[in-house]
Amino acid sequence: MLRLYSTPTGLVVERAGACFAVPPALTLDALFAAADPQALLQASLLDARPTAAPTALLAPLQSQEVWAAGVTYFRSRTARMAESKDAGGGTFYDKVYEADRPEIFFKATPHRVAAPGTGVRIRADSQWNVPEPELTLALNSAGQIFGYTLGNDMSSRDIEGENPLYLPQAKVYDRSAALGPCLVVTAVLPAADAVIAIEIHRAGAVVFAGETTVGQIKRPLPSLADWLYRENSFPHGAYLMTGTGVVPPDSFTLRRDDEIRITLAPVGTLVNHVL
Repeated sequence: MLRLYSTPTGLVVERAGACFAVPPALTLDALFAAADPQALLQASLLDARPTAAPTALLAPLQSQEVWAAGVTYFRSRTARMAESKDAGGGTFYDKVYEADRPEIFFKATPHRVAAPGTGVRIRADSQWNVPEPELTLALNSAGQIFGYTLGNDMSSRDIEGENPLYLPQAKVYDRSAALGPCLVVTAVLPAADAVIAIEIHRAGAVVFAGETTVGQIKRPLPSLADWLYRENSFPHGAYLMTGTGVVPPDSFTLRRDDEIRITLAPVGTLVNHVL
């Protein structure tokens, strides 16, 4: 397992507690396009030089699109049904939870993705906004899972709840996603008991905390990757968020300056504040 960090001065790999600066010839686009990204990254370490642990981080992507799968946890299904019942869309989410075909939607282009330690946004035309902590798969250009990171799928629940057809507006806007702090490059996905946890801090106090496990995802992760790549091509690979099992109560909405902390070992903690 290798932890890959994107920094303003280049890529840094952490291996067994030591950090190495990757030669500039290896880019994230090259890694995502490789038939065997893990082997390519291992080979690059032959010419890497020791370096200090990175402090300033970028989101671990270059040209990769970010997509997302929805209603993969039972808790997400229940929340989506509740928020859309008055719009006549309550049964949509129940049906997709049980269907063979998953809900998959476009989430962000690279310039819409916030880096670790920077700000995410809530829409000015929304009154009910929440973060969604998600295991996020790294897929190469052939659709193979070669690693994972953490994602924050920022969502405007009132906009989506008003009408399910408004989902793109509820999900896709500037700084509506965050990724990081690193990309774990490995052939082994997190175990079923791996915990995804979230805390939201406001004025120094925790105003919401929750957690779930990877094993609560209903669909096999390779199946989600397969559905994304059906009739679709990604020359630079892609990231796929896999859904959320942690939903704040209906009375909760994010506020400016809230700090969002999402944790999954061995990725670490993705920290962002609300602009």
